[in-house]
Amino acid sequence: MNLELEFSTRPDIDALHEIGERIAAADPLHTVLKLAVDFVSAVVKSDSCFIYVADGHDLVLRASKNPHAAVLGRLKLRMGQGITGWVAEHKKPVAIASSASHDPRFQSVQDLPEDSFEAFLSVPILCRDKLVGVINLQHREAYTYSRHEIRLISTVGFLVGPEIELARLEAQNSRFSDLSEARQLVATATEILRCNWQISREEASAVLQGESRDRRRSLKEIAEAILIVDEIERSRKRPAPG
Repeated sequence: MNLELEFSTRPDIDALHEIGERIAAADPLHTVLKLAVDFVSAVVKSDSCFIYVADGHDLVLRASKNPHAAVLGRLKLRMGQGITGWVAEHKKPVAIASSASHDPRFQSVQDLPEDSFEAFLSVPILCRDKLVGVINLQHREAYTYSRHEIRLISTVGFLVGPEIELARLEAQNSRFSDLSEARQLVATATEILRCNWQISREEASAVLQGESRDRRRSLKEIAEAILIVDEIERSRKRPAPG
């Protein structure tokens, strides 16, 4: 059989290709992670599959084969915590065929009944050798993970790793943009108060902070309100047309 044809008919190659297509099409990160979970669960017939995404010094559960609506996006592990945290910290896979809970690195997570399963595979997700997440597989019964399976799941990590890092950078840039906008609004509102009330910049800033504290609103919201009132006052003072 032609070697190219042989590879093209393998279902794992087709699935990896689909993941790559979704990434190239700029699908949302949660869609890509769900597809990765579906693929990993299909090629390695497991009872559980989790994908954790690195967030600072934490690992946040972002995708799961089994429904975990209550903890998805909320459950966090620290770097170094449990087997998953060890994998994240050392950037090396761990495969345990049985009695995973007896491993000295193991730490139980109360909200995850899968922690009682026998076999455990944890693989780091890397982007340019930077840890961006972890893929976990678990089996209720003892199971020996083959070298091929570990490499295949690592390949999924290589595919989704850059996408996770890109999503992190975009979120970071968005926060920076929001912060810059908020600072500009506060600065403009401070100047309006200073000019209208004939007070110092420090006094105007104190007024903004006091209103924010008393009304339990962010400085940005107080600044936006001041800008709206100022625009209304300016409109009233403009001469009527004609």
